[in-house]
This record gives sequence, structure tokens and C-alpha cells, in this order.
Amino acid sequence: MIATRFSSTLRLTLGAGVIALLVGCASKGEPIYTPKALSDIDATSSLETRWDTRIGKGLGRAHYPITPARDGARVFAADAKGLVVALNAKSGKRDWEINVESPISSGLTAIDGHVYLGTRNGEVVVLDQKDGSEEWRARVSSEVLAAPQANRRLLIVQSTDGQITALDRRNGDTQWTYSSTLPALTLRGTGIPQTIDPVTFAGFANGRLVTLDNRSGQPLWQQQVAIPEGRSEVDRLVDLTGQPLLTPDGRLYVTSYNGRLLALEATRGQLLWEHKISSRHTPLLVGDYLFVVTDDSHVVALDAESGETLWQNDDLEGRWLTAPAFADGRIAVGDADGYLHLLDARKGELVGRTRIDSSGISVPPVTEDGTIHVLANDGTLETLDVSP
Repeated sequence: MIATRFSSTLRLTLGAGVIALLVGCASKGEPIYTPKALSDIDATSSLETRWDTRIGKGLGRAHYPITPARDGARVFAADAKGLVVALNAKSGKRDWEINVESPISSGLTAIDGHVYLGTRNGEVVVLDQKDGSEEWRARVSSEVLAAPQANRRLLIVQSTDGQITALDRRNGDTQWTYSSTLPALTLRGTGIPQTIDPVTFAGFANGRLVTLDNRSGQPLWQQQVAIPEGRSEVDRLVDLTGQPLLTPDGRLYVTSYNGRLLALEATRGQLLWEHKISSRHTPLLVGDYLFVVTDDSHVVALDAESGETLWQNDDLEGRWLTAPAFADGRIAVGDADGYLHLLDARKGELVGRTRIDSSGISVPPVTEDGTIHVLANDGTLETLDVSP
């Protein structure tokens, strides 16, 4: 359990394992989800290691969500101590590595020749993809766990105190801020904003989704995705820790802990459909399939238009799965024991498995066609090819 100061009150942030322990203690001493043992599968897909390496000291004892990023022919990865590495995605050769001299806490965003990241002491650091040189750094209100998000003009940063800060992408100057009120108890993690040029969609630990005008930071519309219920503070957790998923045709999919999966019309927030699913993870859209990993580690496929369940796989229940990624017809997820699992995207059957490292996997795989990059908690970064 990690305690931080927010305003004049003490706000507690809980990791997934702590939540399991607390809720388990409240119900006859058993964990909230008992991990299922792995059973034999008909492995119709193979996972062949292309290369592997070690990224510094890994994600730290707190397992910071330092998700790697890929942009073109390079993969970018970091550790919790401040090391950032650029690797050739095909060979694993290190093109450069630098230390930003600050403890890294957020996922990486690699786009338009830059790498963006956040730190535990509330800094945002921007590096040049070519050589790792620092272009600028700026300070925001508190620790940054969510990967910074860029549009053409702004870099949108969500910090753990519930504040959104819009920075000028050219120099880091603050353009506007938006603050939300957070409950006393929250999950360890914050929502990842979704930004396009006109607006930013941001979810908060109070269960609310807010759409902000990028010219001023003023709210355009709001939607209560999850409503706190129950007697205890743990029961009343309703964090939106996944990233809202925006489609080209203007649909918005939003997950919540202890709440609902919503499909919204992005312009006004009109509800299209809803599904009773609790998820801390960002959903994945492939064609007309919407994939969600639930908090009890079921993998669910829904019809993106109607919300109808197409299939559900509970073979990995309780194994603390990562958010899903798509790799050449398969859904890839990591688990707390360090296994990478593949499911057939159309049928939901388990079709492949390999173990990356016993330290566990807590950040989602990064994929490009049939190539999967997986970062384990101890810093093991492995690149695999899926076949056939």
C-alpha cells in the first residue's frame, strides 16, 4: 500500500495484489480471485524468440507501468531507475541508451521522432528518437503513471493527483490545466488520456469520464461511467484506469473498475450500449470485434456495434492478465507468473503459450503484425515471432 499527500487529506492508492488481499480478508480470508492452474492446450501457434535483452533494473518493487513503445524500426524501453534504451526491432541491437537522471514511472510514447515519458517526481521528459538527446523537460503537479499523449500541438499529461496538464509539444510550456476531485481510496494507477486535435477524453478515479476542449481545458461533456456502491472504501472503488478507445467513425469505448463497459457517441457522449464488465484495462478493437480483459482475468470478445458477447474465455481466471494486444489473428496477454498467452481472436481458444520470466508480466505486450515485444517485471525484454 502506498500513501501520498493530496490537498489536505490522506489519499491511499492500492495495487492489484493489495486489493485482492484486502477484499479476501473481508470474505473468509480467501483471495478475491484464485489463480487457475495452467492446463495443457492444443498449441496451434508457435512463439519463436527472435532476440532478448535486459533493460536495467526492471520495473521496480512497485512494478511501475513502464510499457515499451515501438515506432517504425525501433523499440524503446526503460527501467524504473531512469535508463531509456532504443533497440533495433529486428535484431535487438542497441542504437543508444541514456539515463534521464530521474526515476521513471510512466509508459513510453514514441511518435513523430520523439519519446515522451513521465517520472515519479512529476517531470515530463522528451527525448529525440535518433540519439536519445533530451529536448526539454517540464514539471507537472505530481507523479506521472500514465503515458503522456500527443496531438499535433499539445502533450497531454495525467498525474496521480487527478490533474490533466496540457503542455506545448515544442517547448513544454503549460497551456492549461484541469483538476478533478478524487476519492480517499484509489487504485494504484491513473487513466490514460485519449487526445485528438480538438478534444481530450480523460477518465478519473471518481468513475467519471470528461471531454475537454483542447483550446482551453474546459469540459464539453461528462459521463458517470461507474457509480460507487457498497459500505467499504474498497467496495466503492470505481477507477477508470484504462485509456478510452476512440474509433475513426466517432465511437468511444470506456472501461471501469467495479462498473460498466460503455460505448458512447464521442461528440456528445450519447450512450450507444453498455455491458456489466469490471476492467482496469484499455479495450482493444480489431475490425468489428472488441476485446476486453476483465478484473478476474477473463478474456471477452464483444460485437463492437451491439455489445453482444461473441465469446468468453475463463481459462486464465485469477492470473492477473495484462491488457490485450493483437498479433496476426491472435490476442496476446501476459500474466503475473510471467507467461505470455495467445488466444485465437475469432474463437477465443488458447492456441499458444511461452514463459518469459518468473518475475511476472504486468505491462501489456507491444505488437507489430506477427511480432510481439514483451517486457517482464525484472527488465527482461523478449521479442518473439508468431507462426504459422
